[in-house]
Amino acid sequence: MNNNTELKLAVLIDADNVPYSNVKGMMEEIAKFGSPTTKRIYADWTKPNANGWKNVLLEHAITPVQQYSYTIGKNSSDSALIIDAMDLLYTGKLDGFCIVSSDSDFTRLAIRLRESGMKVIGIGEKKTPNSLIAACDRFIYIEVLDGATKKKTKKAPSNSLDPDSKKKSAKTVEKIPVKALSKIDDDIIELIGTTIEDIADDDGWAFLGDVGNMIVRIRPEFDARNYGFAKLTPMLKSMKDILEIDERESDKKGIKHVFVRLTV
Repeated sequence: MNNNTELKLAVLIDADNVPYSNVKGMMEEIAKFGSPTTKRIYADWTKPNANGWKNVLLEHAITPVQQYSYTIGKNSSDSALIIDAMDLLYTGKLDGFCIVSSDSDFTRLAIRLRESGMKVIGIGEKKTPNSLIAACDRFIYIEVLDGATKKKTKKAPSNSLDPDSKKKSAKTVEKIPVKALSKIDDDIIELIGTTIEDIADDDGWAFLGDVGNMIVRIRPEFDARNYGFAKLTPMLKSMKDILEIDERESDKKGIKHVFVRLTV
């Protein structure tokens, strides 16, 4: 399989289980894993609640797939998504799938895709059942994408009488705090501690990148943003009572390798 930056991904969205206001953040997040070569979204577009999707689909070049609801209470778009996923799998032109849904009905699909060597990324709401989360290589909560660090700019009024108005009108960057979805509880602390112990060298040091990768393999939904931190490094630095951080110079100028070990 190619490196993450070269992965060819199929993005399949269950419109009945995600709000259209989150699509921009989702597509930006998916781009971190690879190139979304196929983007499809499934719904009964004849329903009134589908109206808000039109502009979003045009903006992100997502192909809508019409699936009528033949029976009240049954979600026929789920079946259409699963059939398309298997058709795309057999083309042999993809490296992975991104399933955007909070519906546990896609659990078996995620398992089947991984059995075929596909990387499976899930995106859904915090309410997503653990069965679907565990079936993915990585699972990202939609809520944390909304609360991710952003930049906003402010400009002074153009008619300002202040002689220094040009300086005041310059763009200033303000960081919006990451929205914490959960607190760092004992389970997470134990997971981090156990992971560090498992991969540490004889002196107890573990490379932070390896720690992060191992944690995600165990808990696909793990993300430092879930706990109010933009990255894993500041999250672990906040746990200074039990962890020690060592930033070491690398061969590349300006880049440091971060190592961590337990202090207790």
